[in-house]
Amino acid sequence: MRGHVRKGPGARALAQRWEGLRGRDEGQIGLLVLGMTIIAILLILTTAAITAVSLARMRLLDAADSAALVAANAFEDATYATTGVGSAVPVSDASVQRAAADHLATLSPPNGITQWGLSPGTGTPDGQTAVVVLTGHVPIPFASAITTRAALDVTVVSRARAAVR
Repeated sequence: MRGHVRKGPGARALAQRWEGLRGRDEGQIGLLVLGMTIIAILLILTTAAITAVSLARMRLLDAADSAALVAANAFEDATYATTGVGSAVPVSDASVQRAAADHLATLSPPNGITQWGLSPGTGTPDGQTAVVVLTGHVPIPFASAITTRAALDVTVVSRARAAVR
C-alpha cells in the first residue's frame, strides 16, 4: 500500500486542535497589513527627508563654490604692494571675507535653505587660496509634525585659487 498514510488517534487529536486554532486568527491579517503600511510610509518619508537635506547641502556647496571663486579673484592691493604677484592672485583674509559676503548678499538662499552665512574659517591660509566656509539652516521635511525644531545646520567648505598666466 504505497502512498497510504495510516491515521492514528494522535493524528485525529492534532487535526481537531488545528481546527480549534484556525478560528482564532480571524482579523489578524488586517493588523499585519496596517503595520506593514505604517513601516512603508515611514521609510518613504525618511528617504524623502534625507534626499531633501542632501539636495540642500549640494545647493549650499554651489553657493560656497561661487563665493570662493569671486573671493579668489578679489585682488588685494596691500598684499600686492608688499609681496607682488606670484603664481596666483594675492588675497587676504579681509578681502576674501568681504568679497564672499558681498557675493552672497546678491544671492537669495537656495530652495530648502532658510538662512545662511559665512562661518569662522573663511579667509586665506596662504595668501593665494580663498577658503569660504558657509553654514545654512536646513529644515527637515515632514519632521515638523513631530517637533518644532526640526532643522539642521549644514556647513560646507570651498576653496578656490586664481592662477596668474
